[in-house]
Amino acid sequence: MHPIPSILLPGKPWPMGSTYDGYGVNFAVFSANATRIDLCLFDEAGRKEISRLRLPEYTDEIWHGYLPNAEPGLLYGFRAFGPYEPLKGHRFNPHKLLIDPYARELTSDLHWTDALFGYRVNSARSDLSFDRRDSASAMPKCCVTQMRNHWPGDTGPDVLRDEMIVLEAHLRGLSMLREDIPKLQRGTFRALSDPRFIEYLTKLGITTLELLPVQSFVTDRFLIERGVTNFWGYNTLSFFSPQLSYIGRGNIEDFRVAIRRLHSAGIEVIMDVVYNHTCEGNELGPTLCYRGLDNASYYRLVSEAERHYINDTGCGNTLNLSHPRVMQMVLDSLRYWTTEFNIDGFRFDLAVILAREDYGYDQRSGFLDAIRQDPVLSTRKLIAEPWDPGPGGYQVGNFPPGFMEWNDRFRDTARRFWRGDTKLQGDMAARLAGSGDLFDKQGRRPSTSVNFITAHDGFTLMDVVSYTERHNEANGEDSRDGAEENYSSNQGMEGPSDDADIIAKRDLIRRSMMATLLFSHGTPMILAGDEFGQTQKGNNNTYCQDNETSWLDWSLLEKTRGRKMYDFTKRLIMLRKTHSSLRVSRYMHGRHEPRPGLPDIAWFNADGNPMSVENWDSEEHSFLGVRRASENVKILDVTYLLLNPGNLDRECILPGPGEHWLVLANSAEDEHEEEQVIMPAADGQSRLMVPAHSVVLLQLDTGEAIT
Repeated sequence: MHPIPSILLPGKPWPMGSTYDGYGVNFAVFSANATRIDLCLFDEAGRKEISRLRLPEYTDEIWHGYLPNAEPGLLYGFRAFGPYEPLKGHRFNPHKLLIDPYARELTSDLHWTDALFGYRVNSARSDLSFDRRDSASAMPKCCVTQMRNHWPGDTGPDVLRDEMIVLEAHLRGLSMLREDIPKLQRGTFRALSDPRFIEYLTKLGITTLELLPVQSFVTDRFLIERGVTNFWGYNTLSFFSPQLSYIGRGNIEDFRVAIRRLHSAGIEVIMDVVYNHTCEGNELGPTLCYRGLDNASYYRLVSEAERHYINDTGCGNTLNLSHPRVMQMVLDSLRYWTTEFNIDGFRFDLAVILAREDYGYDQRSGFLDAIRQDPVLSTRKLIAEPWDPGPGGYQVGNFPPGFMEWNDRFRDTARRFWRGDTKLQGDMAARLAGSGDLFDKQGRRPSTSVNFITAHDGFTLMDVVSYTERHNEANGEDSRDGAEENYSSNQGMEGPSDDADIIAKRDLIRRSMMATLLFSHGTPMILAGDEFGQTQKGNNNTYCQDNETSWLDWSLLEKTRGRKMYDFTKRLIMLRKTHSSLRVSRYMHGRHEPRPGLPDIAWFNADGNPMSVENWDSEEHSFLGVRRASENVKILDVTYLLLNPGNLDRECILPGPGEHWLVLANSAEDEHEEEQVIMPAADGQSRLMVPAHSVVLLQLDTGEAIT
């Protein structure tokens, strides 16, 4: 390596972050209110500061400088000078080493110490005091990297939205208990690319893998003191660098390899991203990056009380996407993961925050407008979590065209319906039909609704049928955390049971809920492990459980119950892919007739008659039947879905006298048997006994082959 100069050349105010050009490295960092920013260089171990150089130029609120002879691998950080006036929103403290907001790689985890705070911890003046201890020894160092595009020829599978089958998973939790993966690779990007795991996804029928956050995050100090850790990762430190523990002993190329191999298998990769807040918390949080560089620009502060942060996220602070440079950082981050790794899409945590202007949520906010017109990002899958804890924070159905949305209405309705709650026929029908009451506007399609019954946040499917109450004692918060209402039922006994009848009922309702999910219009999302019976022992908030509570127990696949659930789920996915009436690209309203006298969708009661007002409002009978008809390359596909959430078996008359029906799936059967053909009786009616708590899917014999 050539000797490093003692002064910086002017350089350029773009691109942001550190950029190697073959001759040296350009540094550019935003701060509208700093009076000076120093570049700090460190030895190869990241322990000793070997040089401190003042960024010489300030252009359009960008501090910049060029370091000749510098190369990839150089370790660095920033120190920002300016007013320390918390009452006016300024918290500059040059004694605190700051990471580069655009750093592509960090060298170590954060080590908690009081020196990380810009104020004197335990001081009587609290955050109004000023701390002069140097934080460099406790801080991760930024590493200069050499940019590269994703693998040549890796174009991604580009799965159509109405053909997506999403599996939501935690990267570490996926492989920690996989004994067929080398121990040192478990919990890392390398495990994600293991051929055995990819084969598992393809055999199951998954098209899209949605990963919980993989961007660099921090475990809060109070969690460490409690003896737990941040498992989920919704506490971002750096929006451009990967979580160090997910690299393991490998390097960031392992993530590129995993994405390339998943793409080759026809599987998309979606990143769950957290741009609504950072790990720096409220005014009593540490000074690690954004707070120290320009607190008043990066965060939303309380008007006329700028010492305090607007906390619409419930996490202490709210990132200020109304500021053009902050929005630029988020968009640059999204483009980075898209262009450098070929990520197929993003799920935006607490997405309402991103679209919140000073006056509240706005479908035409700057951020949503910017991402929708972006020539790169607008082509990716964009999934909003359409709520936040702030005022007016529930916006399901109100995101603009181009965005898909998590649909918690589907989750709650399906859980209540199968729990046995009454008068849900109308709401359940809306969910089965793609939630058109929420999303059928502005040309949005049924795939807009991301349907789920379980997700990382809440019970697993096994726990929905095994626990009535949350059991979060291990979190150390006296079970006050997590959702209080889960719309769950333990079927007569809380937790594990040896009672054969309880076990059978739990398994039946699990199969019925999985069938409801996969036979509904919209985009189905399965929580990883639900397909073989994963349990979290009643914990509905495992955000801090980096242990066997959250890790997938793959041994369940070797047990009878787990294998049967897996086989059943696999068959449901196959049926969804085979039958176009189960995964339509446009909403059905019953006005279109693929064949004369055959509307595209129709609803029936157990007697085979169209649902009446009394049927829709009945408290006694929750039975629901829906016939759907679609054409695929002029091949007519007609299916009839029957749902009986009640406690009694129901003999049902099938619609259309004289019709022949084929039983495709029956959740009352834990193993697939030879397909049953239902023939009309002497009176011309076809009848079928639908067991209690079950779902049955039929196909009409139209005499036409299904493609």
